[in-house]
Amino acid sequence: MVTTHNLGFPRIGAKRELKFALESYWKGECSRDELKALGAQLRQRHWENQQGLDLAPVGDFAFYDQVLDMSFTLGNLPERVQGFHGDALDNAFRVARGRSAQTAEDHGACCGGVAAGEMTKWFDTNYHYIVPEFTASTGFTLDPSRLVTQLTEARNLGVNAKPVIIGPVTYLWLGKAKDETDRLALLPKLLPVYGALLDTFAAQGVEWVQIDEPALVTELDPAWQQAFVTAYETLETRRVKLLLATYFGQLQENLGLACSLPVDGLHIDAINARDEVATLARALPAERVLSVGAINGRNIWKTDLTATLDWLEPLAKTLGSRLWIAPSCSLLHVPVDLSSEQKLDAEIRSWLAFALQKLDELKVLASALNQGRASVAAELAANAAAIACRRASPRVHNPAVKAALARIDAALGQRQNPYAARAPKQSARLKLPAFPTTTIGSFPQTAEIRHARSQFKAGALDEAGYQVAMQAEIARSVREQEALSLDVLVHGEAERNDMVEYFGEQLDGYAFSQFGWVQSYGSRCVKPPILFGDISRPKAMTVEWIQYAQSLTSKPMKGMLTGPVTILNWSFVRDDQPRSVSCYQLALAIREEVLDLERAGIRVIQIDEAALREGLPLRRSQWQTYLDWAVESFRITANGVGDETQIHTHMCYSEFNDIIASIADMDADVITIETSRSDMELLDAFDTFKYPNEIGPGVYDIHSPNIPSQEHIVALMKKAAERIPAERLWVNPDCGLKTRQWAEVIPALTNMVSAAKTLRRQVQ
Repeated sequence: MVTTHNLGFPRIGAKRELKFALESYWKGECSRDELKALGAQLRQRHWENQQGLDLAPVGDFAFYDQVLDMSFTLGNLPERVQGFHGDALDNAFRVARGRSAQTAEDHGACCGGVAAGEMTKWFDTNYHYIVPEFTASTGFTLDPSRLVTQLTEARNLGVNAKPVIIGPVTYLWLGKAKDETDRLALLPKLLPVYGALLDTFAAQGVEWVQIDEPALVTELDPAWQQAFVTAYETLETRRVKLLLATYFGQLQENLGLACSLPVDGLHIDAINARDEVATLARALPAERVLSVGAINGRNIWKTDLTATLDWLEPLAKTLGSRLWIAPSCSLLHVPVDLSSEQKLDAEIRSWLAFALQKLDELKVLASALNQGRASVAAELAANAAAIACRRASPRVHNPAVKAALARIDAALGQRQNPYAARAPKQSARLKLPAFPTTTIGSFPQTAEIRHARSQFKAGALDEAGYQVAMQAEIARSVREQEALSLDVLVHGEAERNDMVEYFGEQLDGYAFSQFGWVQSYGSRCVKPPILFGDISRPKAMTVEWIQYAQSLTSKPMKGMLTGPVTILNWSFVRDDQPRSVSCYQLALAIREEVLDLERAGIRVIQIDEAALREGLPLRRSQWQTYLDWAVESFRITANGVGDETQIHTHMCYSEFNDIIASIADMDADVITIETSRSDMELLDAFDTFKYPNEIGPGVYDIHSPNIPSQEHIVALMKKAAERIPAERLWVNPDCGLKTRQWAEVIPALTNMVSAAKTLRRQVQ
């Protein structure tokens, strides 16, 4: 009999209950006990959602981030939060966001705000994790209480529990040394703690533990490959069975290594590594389980169940009870339940599967494998009809868009002149001071904005009334920026629900869910639009709003757009054509908007590519192919403008040092990036690479409620000036200010502007 299991379930709740509870707690509006009770309720509901599976995950729930939770389980706390005498959950929030709740933080000066932990993308997803920190003095001490509590809860509900933990090698691989420490030198200290954790599971009566090692799908040098051997040979005496889980890519040269490790089972992502399944089935020792991720855990299209059974059935005959099936990865990356989507176009809805529907698909596959296809004939027929409908739908294919793609040539991505010739023209037109100040685009989404938007969507506010309300908020943003003496202003994006969804709603080829929320980090959730067909732009999307904002000030007003690569990477993308083709379609559509803004007199246009890096394949050998079409898509979008128009782009919370040459190839006049959490580490690339254009290294960490001091900002910018000529530096926050409150934003930006004025006096 084939075994079914799941690698992880979305933790936010079908109605984003966790988001709202977290934000309420951080504001001091609910108690810690109430927050923890809500967490327990969500875990119970999610285990109930997974009834019918042979094994359900335990430990996949986190109040903020699963990597941060693993750091606390291993006792790896940054020195700045050690000795905290409050609740461990509050200490976790201090690491994640600089402090915990506004009124629950009752430890005064001894345990108040601290520097938030660095945050970066989880492999090639849009989920952000808190980076583990290591030094030569790092030690590890087991605290299994979180996992034991959740195991007890699951057992009380009759759940056949499978604890989920991050493996020791991937944990070290994910982290950063804050000094010259070799992360692998910490492995001997770390492994005894993992051994003790597995012993704890054994004492709890656990049979199987899922130990996630997705680093195995990346290119590993011999030292890291040997670390896997050392780690799992050390853990070989365990009293529980280990299912080693890989996902997001192919094993390739690590396939033999994975098969040789002394574990009891191996999970492979058959969406990305379908060609390796048969090889693994032959190579795994005869007693080991092969878990096949046959359902896509990262996209929302229905699985072609008949086609999947065609290759699973021979595998089941070969492996028998050694075959397990599951989603390809944790379902953290998809929305919870499609049944809530009553307003979504019925035809498009019939093509989709969210987390609960994916588990239903898994059960259909298991029934077909265990009892034969006849046992689920009706389900297979309905699935086949939906797959055929999508393939044949005329809504998916637009001949005019395909004709426009065929006309793309190299000239479309070229500026009229190189940066050296453009810069003096832009300087003469904009007349900006040294160290010009700006923000990244959005200002706080106030209760008034959210109320007007909900009233408009509900039909209680007409379009004219909504426009008046949004114009009032834009006017407020402009007034505040002028009062702050910022140099290049933004309109604040009051009218935008999301930087991707806003554009997708106005492009043909997109559909939208009401409740398709996915966690990005902590309480931050996004609702990715669904790219189902060929993309085109029926009309201008932003020009009217930007023109209105510009009419309120004599200072330059940035036109704010989201770039094609980010729209692609932050959407649920169609899987019936190469991603590059969809990206070029988006590039042509956004290019039209750029040219319309320029014709409307907008002198500065920002095209955000926050997600450029996360689209990188996990293997460096495949990077250049992606970067070629991603960079070319940006250039097609941006480079139709005249020399006097200044093009900005923005990237956030990713490592850019190893792709800096490709970023330079984008040829944006100004790039803004995150550097405050990493203490300007992201500028290390400029020690050897002479970046040719202007750059704004973010100096205000907008993901923390902490307000940066003027002195701190000056110090960060002086670090930047050691690498970048001062005349090419801008001063700006890390990212947009949408998630902050005006009470935080005003003092932070006041300090930022004051710092810029100090720098103008001090740095010549």
